[in-house]
Amino acid sequence: MVIDCHTHINNYHNEEVDSIQECLNNLITSMKRNRVDKSMILTSYRVGPGRPSTKEAVDATRDLDNVFIVAGMDYHRFSAAEIKELEGYAKEGSIKGLKLYPGYQPFYPNDEKWEALYALAAQYKLPVMIHSGDTYTPKGKVKYSHPIHVDEAAVDHPDVNFVICHLGNPWTRDCMEVVYKNKNVYTDISGLVLGNFSDRFERYMRKQLEEMLLFGVEPDKVLFGTDWPISSMETYLEFMEELAAPVKEKQKILYQNAERLFNL
Repeated sequence: MVIDCHTHINNYHNEEVDSIQECLNNLITSMKRNRVDKSMILTSYRVGPGRPSTKEAVDATRDLDNVFIVAGMDYHRFSAAEIKELEGYAKEGSIKGLKLYPGYQPFYPNDEKWEALYALAAQYKLPVMIHSGDTYTPKGKVKYSHPIHVDEAAVDHPDVNFVICHLGNPWTRDCMEVVYKNKNVYTDISGLVLGNFSDRFERYMRKQLEEMLLFGVEPDKVLFGTDWPISSMETYLEFMEELAAPVKEKQKILYQNAERLFNL
């Protein structure tokens, strides 16, 4: 089995905005082509043409049993009213996690504005995924997205599970320390490239992950994700195929960890 814990149905590439159903169909097609059994869809911090809201994503996927929604948060618009909406989704199982976008927006994960959100996450066992490392847009401010800032949120909220997205790239060793230190922190390998890996960069990133697994981060704390459609599923599965790790460890990364963490 393969679970892609990090995909989007946002429009990133086309000049004309595809409908949410077209984007969803493209995801399902890519999953079938690459034999990916389940996917997590992360909604954006921004809602507009080409970027569906959590409600739109939930409504579009209600009849699908192999895709699940992670609700993206907007730092500037977050309010108590949104907590009520999210709680409704959590009760009915329509969302499986929450996503914050520091770097794209100017805040740190320990910002007091998120206290109510973290309380909700603890109550309903919703993992909180946090953007970390480089940003897709050059307008991002990466001082906010350094993985070290997840440490304080994790320490102050021991009942919440956090996922540092993208291995904290380029700060993979800092990510390694935060994951190693905190039992409630995980990481995913998504979004390391735009499109496909080049041979040279693939070797470099594979070495980073192999060293992480060798020198302190348990395979139980690493999740397979691609960041589709920014990164291709095919190139990521090839990346995993050539990873120097036992089959049992690869199985944990490819599906077992996500299955357990997100209660799939």
